[in-house]
Amino acid sequence: MELLFIENLPFRIGKGAVYGWLLDEGRLRKEEIGRIRINHATATVEIDQDDLSTLVRRLDGLTIESRRIHVWRQAKRGEQPHFDNLLRWLDLEADAEKEQLQNRIEDAHNLSSLVIREESIGLGGRIVLRLGLRNEQARLPWTRLNVGSPVIMTGENGAWRGVVARRSSLAIDVAFSQSPEVDGTVRLDLAQDEISRRRMAQAIGRVAAAKGNRLAQLRDILLGLESPQFTRDGAHSAIKGISSLNRVQQEAVALALSADDVALIHGPPGTGKTSTLVELIIAAVARGERVLACAPSNLAVDNLVERLAATTLNIVRVGDPIRVLPAVQDRTLDALVEQHADYRVAKKLRREAQALQRDADRWKRARPAKGEKAAKRAEAGDMFAEARELEQSAVERVLNAAQVTLATLTGIDSTTFGQRQYDLCVIDEAGQSTEAATWIPIVRSKKVVLAGDHQQLPPTILSQQARDEGFGRSLLEQLMDRDGERIARQLIVQYRMHDEIMAFSSGEFYSGTLESADSVKSHLLADLPNVQPTPLTTSPLTFIDTAGASYDEEQTESFSRRNPQEAELVLQQVSQLLEAGVLASQIALITPYSAQVDLLRERLAGGENGSTDARLRENDQLEVEVGSVDGMQGREQEAVVISLVRSNYEGEIGFLSEVRRMNVAFTRARRKLIVVGDSATVTADPFFARFVAYCEAIGAYQSVWEL
Repeated sequence: MELLFIENLPFRIGKGAVYGWLLDEGRLRKEEIGRIRINHATATVEIDQDDLSTLVRRLDGLTIESRRIHVWRQAKRGEQPHFDNLLRWLDLEADAEKEQLQNRIEDAHNLSSLVIREESIGLGGRIVLRLGLRNEQARLPWTRLNVGSPVIMTGENGAWRGVVARRSSLAIDVAFSQSPEVDGTVRLDLAQDEISRRRMAQAIGRVAAAKGNRLAQLRDILLGLESPQFTRDGAHSAIKGISSLNRVQQEAVALALSADDVALIHGPPGTGKTSTLVELIIAAVARGERVLACAPSNLAVDNLVERLAATTLNIVRVGDPIRVLPAVQDRTLDALVEQHADYRVAKKLRREAQALQRDADRWKRARPAKGEKAAKRAEAGDMFAEARELEQSAVERVLNAAQVTLATLTGIDSTTFGQRQYDLCVIDEAGQSTEAATWIPIVRSKKVVLAGDHQQLPPTILSQQARDEGFGRSLLEQLMDRDGERIARQLIVQYRMHDEIMAFSSGEFYSGTLESADSVKSHLLADLPNVQPTPLTTSPLTFIDTAGASYDEEQTESFSRRNPQEAELVLQQVSQLLEAGVLASQIALITPYSAQVDLLRERLAGGENGSTDARLRENDQLEVEVGSVDGMQGREQEAVVISLVRSNYEGEIGFLSEVRRMNVAFTRARRKLIVVGDSATVTADPFFARFVAYCEAIGAYQSVWEL
């Protein structure tokens, strides 16, 4: 017997209904169905078959009582060694995340003694609870639980998974897929991302078990067991008239269109990768193809949505609106469904059903007639069922009309997508995704285009063992190393940086192949309106060396690093830029260490140890951006100041040695890059030794003693 899992079942569904559904839709014989267990909205069924992959493919994404369900089986170990490794690495990641959360329990990753203030219902019956302290005027303690954080709410009656939807100083809203049964006070804790990990494991199991279908072919090609094929006819004619792209970008689009199986678009910093992908998607839709566009992060997906929203394409952004940028929320599935007439009727039915439920549960002086309460509850149940059917109908119509559907990799699930398949899957920022996550959309696709840069941020891996064994190598990186010459095009013209900012990165990571567009090759801060010419604004790059100044780093309680004196120097540079007329909104401060991020933000905000610089003190509304390297991936700013932080006698630089992360940091600036660091410490690493030598060679080196 193998176990089959059926999720997102209707409320209070019986075993008999599940049994009948398996006979009808699964085309199973009675003797093949064993014991059925139902726990809340999930059924576990024993099936007497050796291979459930065909059955899963047949059932996953169908409906039961107008509710879209998800069907899966546990991945078998030993089906393929490659996928066994991926599953083992996922287990190591789960252990590492659990350990990290346990270590952070006292680090403001929870809220306790909360009570329910308010309950509301959203699309598809999503329950939103507003939680606060008993004293309604009492402010919530500071916490790291932010909008979009996965949480577990624990009460006397059990625990429920949800997502933080909104927070203020007095309350926090949490969204749940089903209504929690809560009595008394509850506690919120940051949760492990089990849903994402489970979707990866399910996709891996499906890919590993695929036989004799398109998924099996695509798997073997992506793993290098078969050769990718190309059909050149019509590809170049499809891109005629795309005047917004340069020659190499057009070649990349043509390659992707001509691919039968897989193509790669390698986009170094500032080379217009997103513009290229948008034109690829437009051309694919023009050929009658349905496109699934994805990325590892919500921000990367929303960047694509913003660009595609400016076209005439019918696009739908699938994902929790809580985690979507406000600028694109009108393109979300939820927002589009809410405009549908069926949804408006469903919403009215839900309100009426809730009123009936409350009336049935209300105590009255006069004893109700026999069966009256049960009848009201039954009527409410029928109304809820009708509302779900109308909502599902609206969802189906919106998704069916979409020419391009967009979602994060782990946001793709059959409870929303059903059994939909796509002609083309475009995965942006593919270098930042683990291979495990990349398989999720591939399961639904006839061909795939991976876009990104394996020389920038790699996937985030918590388990050192998993990282050492290869979990940090994205599918994009593997394909570039193995088949890059055949299936990839590298974009070479960059439209962001001054030539001298670009040159070091180009030589280190791209064999000197990058070229600066004429429009940016020599642009400087002094060319901006109202910016005065100064030594900082008339040069593109400055490295300020703090060696010998005793700017010693500090380790914080969170084991991060900070450097207070270097922070002051960084803020002095910001002050000089502001005095020259550079706008605060045109400046970004970047540092690899979270403790230094916190310190810089505190001093910009004028905390008790706030900056001593008068220019910074006199305006508490400064819009200078402060963040981590990872937070700036895919973004840019006119002026960027980087604080390297590390300064010690041992020459230890920690994860500054992750040179791909430094490649991101060094390539965010358009007109001015200022790097502050201790050369005596950082040049222990050959990468930084070459960077300092480069700065000296172009006259961009400056000692702190010369300021």
